[in-house]
Amino acid sequence: MLPRLASVLRIPRSPATPLRPSPRRFRWLRLPWVSLSIVTVLVVCAAFAPWLAPHDPRQIDMNVVKMAPWEDMRYPLGTDILGRDMLSRLIYGARTSIFMALVALGSGALTGTLLGLIAGYRGGWVDAVIMRATDASLGFPTILVAMVAFVLLGAGMEVIVLAVGLNVWDRFSRMVRGDVLYVKQLDYVTMARIGGVSAPMIVWRHIFPNVVNTFLVITSLQVGQVILLEASLSFLGLGLAPGAPAWGIMVAEGRAVILDVWWLSLLPGIAITTVVLALNFFGDWMRDSLDPKLRRV
Repeated sequence: MLPRLASVLRIPRSPATPLRPSPRRFRWLRLPWVSLSIVTVLVVCAAFAPWLAPHDPRQIDMNVVKMAPWEDMRYPLGTDILGRDMLSRLIYGARTSIFMALVALGSGALTGTLLGLIAGYRGGWVDAVIMRATDASLGFPTILVAMVAFVLLGAGMEVIVLAVGLNVWDRFSRMVRGDVLYVKQLDYVTMARIGGVSAPMIVWRHIFPNVVNTFLVITSLQVGQVILLEASLSFLGLGLAPGAPAWGIMVAEGRAVILDVWWLSLLPGIAITTVVLALNFFGDWMRDSLDPKLRRV
């Protein structure tokens, strides 16, 4: 009846014009483009640092010491107290941060996720032991872990990787374990147990796919924190050797002359702040996108 009435009255149908975008177009518009752009620049600098850097980040040239930004176009962002190019050191510092984030966060994430799956599925004394270890790790100072590793291993990447890995695994373990406790009570997991499916296969085929969203959200939120932690440890001298192209070391090198050579600490500080904020905003967007309750809102 209604279609006939519409044909008689000749009510025009609303065309699919650009003024009425589809839901897919809305999803594209809601992407965090600023955060994605900053992260893309960071990844490109880390991947192509030897080709993007105009100079060797460790090369010392006493003829161009303390050159201010834009004073000489050969050194667009100036030079430090030893004549090293600031732009090249910032680009290589991005590579250091990404490498530390991937290695340290990757090892911590895998360890924490595995322990969370085991604790949530097995329960009992296994769950109690893993969760008490998680609580102890959450309450242990990160700087103290880095100092102990520094004494045992000396300065180097191993210290930062160990300190960061010991600092992030507990967050993955706690959150994944909470999801596993809910998922293992669902009917299809119970039917799999009754059918005689082995515990490793149940965890891999039925439980782990349901905690991937939580894993991705925690990872996206922790990347920025790991980069900030790496910069803090390098600033305190508990990580890479002095002179290495790392943002935290660059901030530490400029603190003594911050009133005279202000760009030594300001430029890497801006880089750290921008990257961490971009990664945190991207993590918030991923959390809102993957959470069904927030997605419905």
